Amino acid sequence: MGTSTEIEDLAASELVSWAISTFPGEFAIATSFQKEGMVIIDLAARANAGIFRVFTLNTGRLPEETWWMIEKVRERYGIPVEIVVPLREELDSMISAHGPDLFYESSHLRALCCEIRKVRPLQRKLREFKAWATGLRREQSASRQGVRTVEEIDGRLRLCPLAGWSSRDVERYIREHDVPVHPLYARGYTSIGCAPCTRAVLAGEDQRAGRWWWEQEARKECGIHFTASGKAERNA
Repeated sequence: MGTSTEIEDLAASELVSWAISTFPGEFAIATSFQKEGMVIIDLAARANAGIFRVFTLNTGRLPEETWWMIEKVRERYGIPVEIVVPLREELDSMISAHGPDLFYESSHLRALCCEIRKVRPLQRKLREFKAWATGLRREQSASRQGVRTVEEIDGRLRLCPLAGWSSRDVERYIREHDVPVHPLYARGYTSIGCAPCTRAVLAGEDQRAGRWWWEQEARKECGIHFTASGKAERNA
């Protein structure tokens, strides 16, 4: 399965439409219902190109507002969001050994928590698809500046339709198409994940500062996003 410059150069709406029509029933949008993910869902719904699926990772520590967004997607777009959960035995083993809030203890244990709650469930879920889309943008952080629009990873395509978009581009699309917005943005959040690991950003902080804010020197990634080499960004 190769990628071409022709596909990579497609506009976001065209790329999403191409994926839906090329992989009917085997293309999915992975989202935590942040603004970027909601834009991609809206693009897919407007494409009218066929069947696509939407899934989210239920880590067991999601904020209540994220569940509200799941229902909003069902109401607005008629899409039943697929909920992906960690393996019970892995979760129980981790909590028994390190406690429920192990992520505060060290960056290593935080990476372990992300591995069990996010990375492994995602890897299992992706086996159902030939392509999936995520809302990564190069502007979001230094670690994401090399994000490609189309990349083959483990025999399937990862699409980042908004890779080259600015935050202004995202906001403009949301306004023009009245896309539902996660309620936590109104409370100063610029990145949304698990409830205990995310806070609102302070004046002058970058977009990812609210994630694992106690890790001053650590990379602000959970491990579910891949580098160009196909290796997960994690140290668990």
